[in-house]
Amino acid sequence: MSKRSYELIYVLKPDASEDEVNDMHKQVADIVERLGGTIDKTEHALPWGRRKLAYEIGKHKEGFYVLEVITGSGELMKEIDRRLKVTEGLLRHLIVRVDESTIKAERARSKRTEESRRRRLARGLPPDRQPGEGPQGDNDDDSGDMMFDGADMEA
Repeated sequence: MSKRSYELIYVLKPDASEDEVNDMHKQVADIVERLGGTIDKTEHALPWGRRKLAYEIGKHKEGFYVLEVITGSGELMKEIDRRLKVTEGLLRHLIVRVDESTIKAERARSKRTEESRRRRLARGLPPDRQPGEGPQGDNDDDSGDMMFDGADMEA
């Protein structure tokens, strides 16, 4: 089973005490531990904490926000979702997989690097940039080496 990164955000009623927030965190932590996941980060202080809701939920105009970053399996997140759906005092919750964008960015970066190496070899250059050659940084794309905005042309 593969481990993935997820963000769990839940909103408690605005009158939730610190004990209720800690109890909710403990419930989530117990599920995560039991199913072999890890909680990487928890934020319920600033900038989260008690905030105005975008729209009224029931009679509530504010809520107490908590963010949890969890590494685990899809089964773990299904169990957390199932439990949170029936939890008293919880206004809303949302689970988002966050490693998807990292995987897509890495795939695009490797594709750009391979394309750049292929073009450099076609021009008779070494596949990788040498020190002092062209722009230095994470962007290995050679297509932007020469910029032309047309301002130098006079009729």
